[in-house]
Amino acid sequence: MISKKTILVTGATGQQGGAVARALLSKGHRVKALTRKPDSEAARHLAAAGAEVVAGDLADTASVVRATGDVDTMFLMGNSYEAGMEEETRQGILAADAAKAAGVGHLIYSSVASADKKTGIPHFDSKYLVEKHVVGLGIPYTISAPAAFMENVVAPWSISALSQGTYAFAVPPKRALQLVALADIGAFVAALAERREQVFGKRFDFAGDELSGEEQAKILSQAIGRPISYQEIPIAMARQQSEDAALMFEWFDRVGYDVDIEALRKEFPEVRWHSFADWAPEFDWSVLGQATSAA
Repeated sequence: MISKKTILVTGATGQQGGAVARALLSKGHRVKALTRKPDSEAARHLAAAGAEVVAGDLADTASVVRATGDVDTMFLMGNSYEAGMEEETRQGILAADAAKAAGVGHLIYSSVASADKKTGIPHFDSKYLVEKHVVGLGIPYTISAPAAFMENVVAPWSISALSQGTYAFAVPPKRALQLVALADIGAFVAALAERREQVFGKRFDFAGDELSGEEQAKILSQAIGRPISYQEIPIAMARQQSEDAALMFEWFDRVGYDVDIEALRKEFPEVRWHSFADWAPEFDWSVLGQATSAA
C-alpha cells in the first residue's frame, strides 16, 4: 500500500505544475496548489478536482514558508519565460531554503534534461544553479528533468503555423529529438513522490519518445486529418526572436538529449509513457480552429 501524501505543487496553474497536480490527485494524494492567481480558471479547475488552492508567489518567501507548513513533499519548479533566468534561479533557491526550514521530507525539483551537462543554454544553466543549491542543502531531494514537451507543437509560437498546415521548428527535418507528454511528466513526478526514499539523492532525465520533425509531421497529419508539412525555421530567424532559444536549437542539432528511453520504461512501468503516435490522436485538435478564428 502506498501511503497518501500531502504535496505542495508550485506553478500549479501552469502546464507542467497542472499536470503534476492532476496526476497526484488521481492517485488519491492531498494536493496544495500554490499559485499567484488563485482566482484564475485553471485554479478553479484544480479546486473542483480536489486540490486546496493556496495563494503564494515564489518571489515571496513568507508565502512559500506558510504553504509548506504541513506538507510531506514539495514539487518545485520555476518559469524563466515569465520571471527571467536570474530571477528564476533566485526564486528557486529561496523556495528550496523555505522547504528546508519547514522540514519538508522530500523536495522534488523540476529541472530540464541535460542541464547538468554544460550545454551553455541559458535557461538550462539557470535551472542547474538551483539544482546545485538543492543538492547542497542536505535534505532529501530528487531532480526531475524532462526532455522537450510534446505539447510544444501547440505552443503559442507554433499553433498559428500549425493551423495553416505547417509544423515549423528550428532544427533540420531529419534531426531526431526526444520528447515527453505533459501527462507523463505528471505521472513520473507522482511516481517519485510515492517511491520517496528509493529516489532520494537521484537525478532523472526522462523522455517518452524520440523522432524527427518530419516523422512528427506525418503523425500530426494522421491525427489532425489533413496534411501537415514540416518546415525548418532558419536559425538566424530564431536568433532574432531569442538568443537563448537559438542556442538551444543549435544544441538540439549538435548534441541533443540522450535519455535511455527503453531502460526508463522498465524502471518506471507505472508511468504510461506515451509515444508521439499515442499522444497525437488523444489531443484535442479543436484548438487549431480557435487559433484560426483568432488570427
